[in-house]
Amino acid sequence: MATAAGATGAAALWQPQEEGLREICAVLEAHISPNSDQARIWQQLQHYAQFPDFNNYLVFLLARGQICEDVPEELDVDVPGLSERPINVFMPRMLQFFQSPHASLRKLSLGCINQYIVVMPSALYMAMDQYLQGLFVLVKDPSADVRKLVCSAWVQLVEVRPSILEPHLKNVTELILQANKDSDDEVALEACEFWSAYCDVSMPPEGLREFLPRLIPTLVSNMVYTDDDESLADAEEDESFPDRDQDLKPRFHASRLHGSENGEEDDDDDAVNAWNLRKCSAAGLDVLSNVFGDDILPTLMPLIQQNLARTDDESWKEREAAVLSIGAIAEGCITGLYPHLPQMVAFLIPLLDDKFPLIRSITCWTLSRYSKFIVQSLGHPNGREQFDKILMGLLRRILDTNKRVQEAACSAFATLEEEAAEELVPRLEVILQHLMCAYGKYQRRNLRILYDALGTLADAVGAELNQAKYLDIFMPPLIAKWQQLPNSDKDLFPLLECFTSIAQALGPGFSQFAEPVFVRCISLIQTQQLAKVDPAAAGALYDKEFIVCALDLLSGLTEGLGGGIESLVAQSNLRDLLLQCCVDEAPDVRQSALALLGDISRVCPIHLQPRLQEFLTAAAKQLTPQSVKDAVSVANNACWAIGELAIKIGKEISPVVISVVSCLVPILTTPESLNKSLIENSAITLGRLSWVCPDIVAPHMEHFMQAWCNALCMIRDDFEKEDAFHGLCAMVAANPTGAVSSLAHVCQACASWNEIKSEGLHNEVSQILNGYKQMLGAAGWEQCMSTLEPGVVQRLARYGV
Repeated sequence: MATAAGATGAAALWQPQEEGLREICAVLEAHISPNSDQARIWQQLQHYAQFPDFNNYLVFLLARGQICEDVPEELDVDVPGLSERPINVFMPRMLQFFQSPHASLRKLSLGCINQYIVVMPSALYMAMDQYLQGLFVLVKDPSADVRKLVCSAWVQLVEVRPSILEPHLKNVTELILQANKDSDDEVALEACEFWSAYCDVSMPPEGLREFLPRLIPTLVSNMVYTDDDESLADAEEDESFPDRDQDLKPRFHASRLHGSENGEEDDDDDAVNAWNLRKCSAAGLDVLSNVFGDDILPTLMPLIQQNLARTDDESWKEREAAVLSIGAIAEGCITGLYPHLPQMVAFLIPLLDDKFPLIRSITCWTLSRYSKFIVQSLGHPNGREQFDKILMGLLRRILDTNKRVQEAACSAFATLEEEAAEELVPRLEVILQHLMCAYGKYQRRNLRILYDALGTLADAVGAELNQAKYLDIFMPPLIAKWQQLPNSDKDLFPLLECFTSIAQALGPGFSQFAEPVFVRCISLIQTQQLAKVDPAAAGALYDKEFIVCALDLLSGLTEGLGGGIESLVAQSNLRDLLLQCCVDEAPDVRQSALALLGDISRVCPIHLQPRLQEFLTAAAKQLTPQSVKDAVSVANNACWAIGELAIKIGKEISPVVISVVSCLVPILTTPESLNKSLIENSAITLGRLSWVCPDIVAPHMEHFMQAWCNALCMIRDDFEKEDAFHGLCAMVAANPTGAVSSLAHVCQACASWNEIKSEGLHNEVSQILNGYKQMLGAAGWEQCMSTLEPGVVQRLARYGV
């Protein structure tokens, strides 16, 4: 190794020799293995340390051998036989390499130390001044890789240790602003991440204000497409080019969730392909607009106007960036922009017909960013006309011949649909005609987005869609595609999701299409459960996504058809398939299966016999503390399904009541660590169990009464809350003394109603409260009332107390 090390030390660009690497690796691996002779290994390392470039080898191994990156904390532990932790030995040496004449070593050492910013060992904390001074020097490094790592370090520091940067903030911000203009795009991109990171950690915004007049022009300039942007080549493809497999991004179906926190998918901006400087700059402008609001407009608007005024063909990229800027500030600057919205829309609509496809596509996205405000303006003079122009403009672009424009228009239209909802009804026929015309000509990738637009339309207008003139437009092509796709084709996923929304919207109107759809879902689940154990016999590779989508469509059918689904369930083996899915090892399969279990419990629980107890046991297992921690959404659906079953099967639920209640109590008593939906469902299910089995639950009420009442206060008025209060009344009737110590909480829960619609329940609550008033006597009752807010006491008056 001595000669190898000497030879490489003289080279201009240092590289390790393989033999030397092998020797040091062998020693380090021995050090990691249990029962090794640590003292002997340390001696060997000290022997190697005599060679001139031993430190180079160590840095190379730390950075390239995934020690610092994968397990940075491994070096920050006490090692038997060593006087200090390895990190304390390595850190000063790595900092020395900041001054190495070899760019590769400056890069490796900086990359290595950056891995420790999040864990922040004391070795780095104590050397922080030296580290920061090194960063200030290396920000001007001739190597772009090094400059990029300096920016990355500052971004990480502002994210996780902002207090460390605060004394240097002005200096760092100035240097980041310069790096944001770096000739190397990757350095500029890393620097650009700083602005969002700064705002996200709620650093004082005033620290950025003085930089805005220079920062905003930099961001706008970086939003212009570069000549080598891969999106430019993609944008030229027209609809006649078939999609390649690599064009089809993997897609993920969000399993069905019952409750108030249904997941929302992120907006996919205007964007395709990788994150880059253009998108990061637009995101930075978006964040700045949310922090500084209209204060950025005096700097930004002249830049936008200047770029839009460049009408020659060579300047289309600048015009496109101006339209992107208008979209980026839609949320943050709306106060200042709202009075000018009609003029802005009037300016943007002609750009939907621009000769450059990327201007047409970005205009679709930008209009969608204002859709909420455009819908809010419907009542204003010309508001309806403005809305119609945008609607028709987007529909025109949905039929564009360019695939990028089709994609942007379809996504933008789905956003408009969500905001407009029933306002779309007068235009339903023309909307459906355009969507189905697109359906006949789209390639596979854009078909997925079209399915989403159709499903969103169904969610938006609901039962209005259930008219023969509309069904005749869109159902025959969908059914034809449904029959054409084999069970192993992943293009079924978005179609299944689309049918789920349509089935829920049409309700009983979907019954004419229900049988083939139901049978196909059963067949999909069977095929996949067979593929899991025998892919050859199934003729398909296992993919749980088919099961999840099929289960969710069955839920949509059950919700839409109600009791009308009973005959289909009766003739199928759904019960046995569903039980298998309820105990599947994949959480998203269990989540969707338990949602369907709850839906079937509502409409035809008879078909869960004779395996009812197995279903209950499977659902109850999802509520143990460990299960809740591992998969909270699965627990949420299990909890909801048990409550739905309880209402329908009554005393038959008694074998699992105690085990379920014992799981629900910790959920209710530690609410800060869990999601809102699970807490609400736990409170409702506890109430439903109490309603059907008060004799089993009432003896334990002292353990959970206060936390339960607190959760009931948070639930909106509806039939589920009514069920929970029937349970509260039944339990108090069974064990009146059990709630005395929690009476103030019971009163708060009763006062949380705006109005109890059910006269019977209103009377039950009145009886309970009057019963306690008599039990406590006037003095005791007054004492209880004195602990409550005056507003609560006032609302209790409606119960005659």
